[in-house]
Amino acid sequence: MSQQVQLTATVQESQLGQRLDQALAELFPDYSRSRIKEWILEERVSVNGQIISKPKEKVLGGECILVDALIEEETRWEPQDIALNIVYEDDDIIVINKPRDLVVHPGAGNPDGTVLNALLHHYPAIADVPRAGIVHRLDKDTTGLMVVAKNVPAQTRLVEALQAREITREYEAVAIGIMAGGGTVDAAIARHPTKRTHMSVYPMGKPAVTHYRIMERFRAHTRLRLRLETGRTHQIRVHMAHISHPLVGDPLYGGRPRPPKGASEAFIQQLRNFDRQALHATMLRLYHPISGELMEWHAPLPDDMVELVAALREDTEQFKDQLDWT
Repeated sequence: MSQQVQLTATVQESQLGQRLDQALAELFPDYSRSRIKEWILEERVSVNGQIISKPKEKVLGGECILVDALIEEETRWEPQDIALNIVYEDDDIIVINKPRDLVVHPGAGNPDGTVLNALLHHYPAIADVPRAGIVHRLDKDTTGLMVVAKNVPAQTRLVEALQAREITREYEAVAIGIMAGGGTVDAAIARHPTKRTHMSVYPMGKPAVTHYRIMERFRAHTRLRLRLETGRTHQIRVHMAHISHPLVGDPLYGGRPRPPKGASEAFIQQLRNFDRQALHATMLRLYHPISGELMEWHAPLPDDMVELVAALREDTEQFKDQLDWT
């Protein structure tokens, strides 16, 4: 089902020299610049009665704008009473600390039981916001912080902030192998050519940049702090595997248990039992989409990662006399 949308406005004199998509984003703040750009490319925007299909076209001020577009109606998902760990909430946004085993958005294989269904139960009015206000996602078994918009203006500005790289997201992870130092992975990512549930590094893919630094070294593993500059699907997992340091427990990208020599049976078993990627979204910083206030939240490591780090420390301590980097 599609909904017909007709919008009219006059370009302001103060917008002289702006790109058409930028000017329209200011004139129609309830819609994201990316959506407006799509409308222009689809030839659904006319300027002074003439269809314009180039988002970069400059405006002079005083032009009459007509938008005649279609918006695909969102599937009406059902609210479900699923507990949410809410870190912060006001009239415009919700910040949650997502647990493992919880999918963010319904899809193939996960028709319900998701963060979206939980949001609809917690705040029914969010049904009027596209995708129930979800502006970014975490993988099913990645834990940590997510921000959700409670209204369209907040969602539009959060999406624009993400696109402008104005939202800071930091993660903690445990990678396989001893890493010498921090660094940056700048490698484009695309859908894997044959494994459709996987992503892969591909030169013609979308740009992807991950910064990382070492928090702690263990005998055969490294604890990392990572910051996303972009937000591609599986980005951290793909980038760490690309530099031969996949995350512990990662079922898709090679994080199989690799216990060091001489490890105790208890430690080996603990590694084998860690059955998800060791990845947690620990810090989120952004300017509030409505008030403009700079806000920051932190989420401590979940219990399973705390136990994993403790076991790695204990194993490392037992062999510290044999390590040349301690």
